[in-house]
Amino acid sequence: MAAQPISFARGAPSLDIVDVAGLSAAAVRAFETDPAGITGYGSAYGYPPLREWIAGRHGVPADRVLVTNGSMQADAFLFDQLVGAGTEVVVERPTYDRTLGNLVAAGARVHQVTLQPDGIDLDELRKLLETGVRPALAHVIPNYQNPAGVTLSLAKRHALLALAAELGFPVFEDDPYAEIRFHGDPLPSLLSLADRAAPPAPVVLHASSFTKTVCPGIRVGYLIGPPETITAIADRATSTYISPGMVAQAIVHQFCVSGDLDRSVQRVRGALARRVRLLADALRTHLPEARFTEPAGGYFLWVELPADVRSDAVATAAAARGVAVVKGSDFLLDGGEHALRLAYSAVTDDQVEEGVRRLAAAVAEARA
Repeated sequence: MAAQPISFARGAPSLDIVDVAGLSAAAVRAFETDPAGITGYGSAYGYPPLREWIAGRHGVPADRVLVTNGSMQADAFLFDQLVGAGTEVVVERPTYDRTLGNLVAAGARVHQVTLQPDGIDLDELRKLLETGVRPALAHVIPNYQNPAGVTLSLAKRHALLALAAELGFPVFEDDPYAEIRFHGDPLPSLLSLADRAAPPAPVVLHASSFTKTVCPGIRVGYLIGPPETITAIADRATSTYISPGMVAQAIVHQFCVSGDLDRSVQRVRGALARRVRLLADALRTHLPEARFTEPAGGYFLWVELPADVRSDAVATAAAARGVAVVKGSDFLLDGGEHALRLAYSAVTDDQVEEGVRRLAAAVAEARA
């Protein structure tokens, strides 16, 4: 009999922590409350009540908010607006593989700057900028970074914004994981810090989604930025699809205003905090030679394997044992051949140790 598949590959919540009942009830309320508004074409800016709710959540005017079909669409529209062939862009090293791939496909000149335990290496970034590089944007994932799991410290948040204001480049804050905090106090977003900064204030574009806090299938994300940028992207959205999905956005709105979102966040936090502890304990037991930092939130744990173990060989051997992992090299322009990204969101508690046992066997095979 084939082994039960266990996936450490996908950053998606398992069904047992998705509030299906709450979403069903929110859908009923959405159709009862606003049938005309959600069954017809809407605004390219998004479902107006949800747009207002997001604006209030972040303390910004609604004209700075665009609601999209997932945050990756917000990324795509922003890159289409600001990035072209030869455009200089700064990203973290490592960074989200789809962001990296999309920037490379757009013809951007991508500069990866080392990620440290407290976020992007600002000394390295400054040295890069001193060579004359002026990025169209600097992309950072400040909270529980994908794939590394690290968080940008408060001191570095202030320093990054000061550097951006000094040299005149915008910062793209890609922030879908901020709510998934296991312990400690939340840090202020780069967006909120920039809005409170003295002139000349840095420009921050902020993207997030409800994928990690509600469920991936809802496909609702958003972008916050200067009104002129939002208007230009909305014009492009109108030409692309007229309007995003009003039904999905209205369901999310009802889910949010009812208080179900906050309850969902607590549920996801509790489950993932437990799973990352189980994963870290299993790695210490079955792969003691692996190096990692247990994240304080989010969905991902980055594992460095010994120098004589290649992650591509491990991924192949693990797949043969029914375990899916993602190679570290997928998140880098070069390097990462001895690293893995492990997502602990889609595995149930009882799968974690068995998955790591199989992974340890795959490492042993790859080494041999």
